[in-house]
Amino acid sequence: MDETTKLIIAMALPTLSVLVGILINHRQIDMLRAHVDTRFDLLERLFDTKLQRVEEVLDARLKHLEEK
Repeated sequence: MDETTKLIIAMALPTLSVLVGILINHRQIDMLRAHVDTRFDLLERLFDTKLQRVEEVLDARLKHLEEK
């Protein structure tokens, strides 16, 4: 092998390994983002359910007070 080929190989291998690492990290970040979005959706639904229950209790109490 001549010097040019050695130089190309010496530069290409680290560059390719860095690019592969970036792609893997990007995929992991996307998976984490999807997981966090799912968790926030679940929390939002739980919050809506609890808030609806509180509203029903307050409505019942107000109705009871109005009847008195």
